[in-house]
Amino acid sequence: MSVLKIKPADLKLGYAVKLPGGWLKHPFLSGNMIIENMQQLQIIRSLDLEYVFFYPDKSKKIDMPAELNDEDSASFNMAASEAQIKMQQDKMARIEKAKAHRRDIQKTEKAFAQSLVQVKNLMSKLGSRPLNAIDEATGLIGAMADVLLSSDSLVLHLISNANKEQEGMYYHVLNVSTLSMMLAKNLNLSAEQIKLVGLGALFHDIGKVKIPSQIIRKTTPLTTPEENLLKLHTKYGADLVKLVETYPIEAYAIIEQHHEYIDGSGYPNGLKGNAIDPLAKIVAVVNEFDNLCHPRDMSKARSPHQALAHLYRAMKGRLEEREMKVMIKMMGVYPPGTIVLLSDQRLGIVMSVNSENLLCPNVMVYDADVPRLEAPIITLVPDKLNISKVIKIQALPQHIAEYLNPRAQVSYHIQGST
Repeated sequence: MSVLKIKPADLKLGYAVKLPGGWLKHPFLSGNMIIENMQQLQIIRSLDLEYVFFYPDKSKKIDMPAELNDEDSASFNMAASEAQIKMQQDKMARIEKAKAHRRDIQKTEKAFAQSLVQVKNLMSKLGSRPLNAIDEATGLIGAMADVLLSSDSLVLHLISNANKEQEGMYYHVLNVSTLSMMLAKNLNLSAEQIKLVGLGALFHDIGKVKIPSQIIRKTTPLTTPEENLLKLHTKYGADLVKLVETYPIEAYAIIEQHHEYIDGSGYPNGLKGNAIDPLAKIVAVVNEFDNLCHPRDMSKARSPHQALAHLYRAMKGRLEEREMKVMIKMMGVYPPGTIVLLSDQRLGIVMSVNSENLLCPNVMVYDADVPRLEAPIITLVPDKLNISKVIKIQALPQHIAEYLNPRAQVSYHIQGST
């Protein structure tokens, strides 16, 4: 693709250009553009640029209008100047909005990090000080439930913390707890049931502490004996929490049955349909989703968007359809962590989804002229800017992948708004 440097005075309508300098040096939302009208052309010429980059292959033919007389030219220049000021004001307002988005994300990431520390601490206490562990877990789940239940709308944020291999279980149980409680709320369960779901999800894999670590971390297919031993984690987990009198009996089934399928093909007891606890069915859906995003062999990991599509397609008849449908609706068509191509051909990553407007997520947009930490985070607007398609992470050029930084570990946390 050829590129030329030309003077602003030589620009014409239809030219595909890139404006040199930083993002704040011009009033446009992007420095890459096709000049569509005389007002854009006039604004570019007023920017005091020595040159612009011109892309003949991307340009299109637009006829130039007839030259204006002096009086009309003066009126046009005044209107263009006013439009430039308005564009600059709108751009600065958008920058401030992006900064507010970042503050929200940072606040949520901090809350997630604090929750993760709590999860590590209470898991470590379960063997030696089980009463303390259950009390701390009840407090953590209660605080999360308060956010869920006291908010008119919820924002589900993507968390940028990189995963450490040895901490994978903590990320997993916190993810499953967060999303299971959201799903329980969307299924219109009571506050008490939502808390039970959260507490059960938090300890759903606790039995894995009794499974040899080489099996837990093995990335190649398990042998049949290894598979059978791993499956015992549901029984081990249930036996473990039954030793603690303060752990609610209503949450036992979640730990024991979160791998049961309604067609009887699950384990440990091959239960079918209504024989499976309703709360366990909720956690089972979320657990399958998170395992698709974070399999033992991360080369087989799916993006959140792909995981939801696979979940509904491959697990139909094994997981409850209602729970799966509500989960997909809750996460949005484009869940946080999804790489997307926007209708204006820009690439971005979905950073957060608002429960009140799932089709208009907040997207961090790739722009080579903007430092990553200042990258615009925009809220999509119907009929003006939307998502054209989902892009596979593997299809991204390396420099764009590094900029958007799609995570190997996709973690979520909720933010409430009243």
